[in-house]
Amino acid sequence: MRKKLKVLIVDDSALVRQILCEVFAKDPGLEVVGMAADPYAAWQKIKAVHPDVLTLDVEMPRMDGVAFLEKLMCAHPMPVVMISSLTEKGCETTLRALELGAIDFVTKPKIDIRNGTIEMADEIIAKVKVAGRALPRRREPFKIEQQKPAKILRSDALVKSTHKVIAVGASTGGTEALRELLTTLPADCPGLIVVQHMPEKFTCSFAERLDSLCQIRVKEARDGDRILPGHALIAPGNYHMIVTRSGAEYSVRVFMAEPVNRHRPSVDVLFESCARYLGSNAVGVILTGMGNDGARGLLAMHQAGARTIAQDEASCVVFGMPKEAIALGGVDEVVGLDHIAAAVTRQLILN
Repeated sequence: MRKKLKVLIVDDSALVRQILCEVFAKDPGLEVVGMAADPYAAWQKIKAVHPDVLTLDVEMPRMDGVAFLEKLMCAHPMPVVMISSLTEKGCETTLRALELGAIDFVTKPKIDIRNGTIEMADEIIAKVKVAGRALPRRREPFKIEQQKPAKILRSDALVKSTHKVIAVGASTGGTEALRELLTTLPADCPGLIVVQHMPEKFTCSFAERLDSLCQIRVKEARDGDRILPGHALIAPGNYHMIVTRSGAEYSVRVFMAEPVNRHRPSVDVLFESCARYLGSNAVGVILTGMGNDGARGLLAMHQAGARTIAQDEASCVVFGMPKEAIALGGVDEVVGLDHIAAAVTRQLILN
């Protein structure tokens, strides 16, 4: 019989603690071994009950969740799922938590917390289970002042459309994987189009954060944006993004439609449009993530003549999406995260 995952709930709201406890009690693979109202009580619980996974609120008295996470990942690294809000401040602090080593996050309902959280039960349980299987890794703080490279200013009117496009898909663990990949790319690299599974508002903050760190320009995509060299377009949360072509120019279409593989944006939707409109002019990259979104689309790109790359298991937070893509036979090369930029360059030359 498989061992149950032991979960510790850390939230200053007694109501939220109770609701989460009820949610986890419905799954036979999970066991709530404790609850804490603040980080100080949580630390004592961690030492006493040795949980496998921590759910951690962001805003708490005495010490906020991000400050506690930073201390925790130094003293006792373990899988953590953040409980966040969809406010601008909530987006920023959650992104910081992911930088520090949190595996994933869950967004709190704005109204009717009980029913809203219960409706999200499947998502919460799935993320906690994935976190329990993930390998926690301590991230070194990323100092923008020291790491930010000089950015070459460009006028979009003077930049010609690229004949090569890099399409990237990611989910759980992808925010940090994308940060590592995009910060290594030169300012004159081919245009990038990216789907990262994130809710609305988070993608805008995420794109702005990447833009402050990278030599390339990074922005949340808008319908009709051109795909240009030295620019990355991040699909907005809750909207699909596809490639369109007009003559020699490529642009994106951003639109609302039914979720695909339970996701909107979906990596498959983006990749399948790349297969149709880009063919051998694209390189497809699938990064860490839960589930199989992107596997079918990457195979379509491969069959259309694109070169394709998957992140290897050792460097993935969750080896779900890359594993499924490899199993379908749509991957040309499997490499560690720190070698993906070089692999992309190599495949662009081969193509």
